[in-house]
Amino acid sequence: MPRRLIRFAAVGVVNTATYVGLYLVLRLVVSYLVAHVVAFALAMVGSYFLNCRFTFRIRPSLRTFLLFPLSNATNFVVSSVGLYLLVDVLDVNDKVAPLLAAAVAIPVTFLVAQYILTERRAQPRWADHAPEVRS
Repeated sequence: MPRRLIRFAAVGVVNTATYVGLYLVLRLVVSYLVAHVVAFALAMVGSYFLNCRFTFRIRPSLRTFLLFPLSNATNFVVSSVGLYLLVDVLDVNDKVAPLLAAAVAIPVTFLVAQYILTERRAQPRWADHAPEVRS
């Protein structure tokens, strides 16, 4: 497993813990839905900066900051579709299925985040050594 993907997963763990902590604290003073939205937004901002610094080692920019929520949307869609397929189509236990869906969603989300956050759009290794073609 590439180190960058491992760092991405570690940031995801920190992001989840941040969300849960913020949600629980905010829940003391606001409704659960407001707590969820605020905690989710704040955790996503933190995730953006951690992924820039720690995972992809890039300088944050307004462009990537505004595009970064697409990686969260990707995670939501892939994990939701995966959960549905696992539970309703493949009859997997609904307590185990979220973990399996996440196992698929994390690499897909990583690829979307990498595409959004990096300039070198994840070229294959051989592309670094390929001769330049001039016309």
